[in-house]
Amino acid sequence: MTKHIFITGGVVSSLGKGLTSASIGLILERMGLKISMQKLDPYINVDPGTMSPFQHGEVYVTDDGAETDLDLGHYERYTHARLTKNSNYTTGKIYQTVIAKERRGDYLGRTVQVIPHITNAIKTAIKDGVQPGSDVALTEIGGTIGDIESLPFVEAIRQFCLERPPEDTVFVHLTLLPYLRASGEMKTKPTQQSVGKLREIGIQPQILVCRTEQPMTEEMRAKISLFCNVRPEAVIEERDVDHTIYEVPISLVEKGIHRLLVDHLRLQPLTPAPDLDDWRKMVQIVIHPEREVEIAIVGKYMQLDDAYKSVYESMQHAGIANRAKVRMRKIDAEKVTDANVDQMLAGCSGLLVPGGFGERGIEGKIASVRWARERRVPFYGLCLGMQCAVIEFARHVAGLPRAHSREMDEHTPHPVIDLMEEQKELREMGGTMRLGAYPCRLVPGTRAAAAYRSELVHERHRHRYEFNNAYREQFRALGLVASGINEDSDLVEIVEIGDHPFFVGVQFHPEFKSKPGAPHPLFRAFVAAALEHARGRESAATPPQAAVAPPLGRE
Repeated sequence: MTKHIFITGGVVSSLGKGLTSASIGLILERMGLKISMQKLDPYINVDPGTMSPFQHGEVYVTDDGAETDLDLGHYERYTHARLTKNSNYTTGKIYQTVIAKERRGDYLGRTVQVIPHITNAIKTAIKDGVQPGSDVALTEIGGTIGDIESLPFVEAIRQFCLERPPEDTVFVHLTLLPYLRASGEMKTKPTQQSVGKLREIGIQPQILVCRTEQPMTEEMRAKISLFCNVRPEAVIEERDVDHTIYEVPISLVEKGIHRLLVDHLRLQPLTPAPDLDDWRKMVQIVIHPEREVEIAIVGKYMQLDDAYKSVYESMQHAGIANRAKVRMRKIDAEKVTDANVDQMLAGCSGLLVPGGFGERGIEGKIASVRWARERRVPFYGLCLGMQCAVIEFARHVAGLPRAHSREMDEHTPHPVIDLMEEQKELREMGGTMRLGAYPCRLVPGTRAAAAYRSELVHERHRHRYEFNNAYREQFRALGLVASGINEDSDLVEIVEIGDHPFFVGVQFHPEFKSKPGAPHPLFRAFVAAALEHARGRESAATPPQAAVAPPLGRE
């Protein structure tokens, strides 16, 4: 029977439950165990698809087309767990299910209540999130203990654990030990109160993970143990890491969290300790890179790092593969104009334009793409970034100055980005997005095919508008080649300019399939091209050495 680990958080939000959950999943996998991972979110939205990136961060997309919480990105980057639409449930999704059943008469006229109907639906969702053959299922509860929104989820996991043998479930509670600089000490009271809230509901955590800036003393550990009713060895320090979030699993192993989980759940791992040798080597590359390169990222959601979380992580992965540090210059597309683009992008050895929706900042992105194309600086466009590259090429190479996307300009005479017939039919039926993994056939001899080293790949999508095939041959004759095609619908997935050092745009979101130990091929190739560009610029800036006459020999 599958064992279950429930991860909750207290005191404040944004403590890093997602990273801690992913790290625990990685540790268990490295002990030879098969895991499942799931996130339960207390907000009432059915999914984050309609939420502003400023509110929620990026929307992560699974292979089966589910729009999910960004923490699922951490799960996939750290582990091999298979994530699906059942890997992320919200309050809205749970209530939607229950109300649909009530409307059908499934409850036979009974009064529908939070307990047992909502909590039963949550317990069913937990079971549905377990992949076949899993040894351990990890479920992260979003929000903060004490919030009214998360109460049904916390009650549901209390019931879930009560219905199983004690050795089949474990509660891990992530909390904060705040450091008061004025008094020079850390405080345990918020942790005591957070655990107290859990115990009022009927949950006693077996493991406490304490986020802290400063080292935790043994005296503090003993105090937390006493007041929270948790054994001293199960009070785990999770201190802020120095260089990269990929240090977190190493730190947790050093604190012995794997032994606690194995003992409590009576697991039978294939190895007594997790094998993290390759992970440690990867972290050392991050800490001690051999080279550096600066790449500009021009987007519309630059105020919040989580809005492009997977993009930033994928850039770091590509840096690791090239044994380099990627410094990212984050630029608000609304601030870029034709007049200042040289100044805004000066000194960068690459340009990445990420995805997005809506007209805001679009002209700044197009100006940035033109800068990279004309100055032969490596360019990489993702989703809307690819569409901006097509619009820029149409305007300044194909001689179509009013070319645009139908999304931005309904009356453009040259809709080089438009809804294709398949999307128009979907729209009429109420579906407007191409979501999830689709196949892409690569054209031999192109830069995309060289990067992937494959003929057929599957990539995840989240968009409405497509490259307009009416312009495909015209652009190909001028140098913009469709190097990746979805054969089922004859849709352009990748465009590139062959005689440019690196000019590639993709309609999909490759950042969702990148891992620190297995960077996405296009990200890796892009960063390699940026490093080559930086080397070329450095060589050009270095004046040639004057010839020096050899010393005279002694007569």
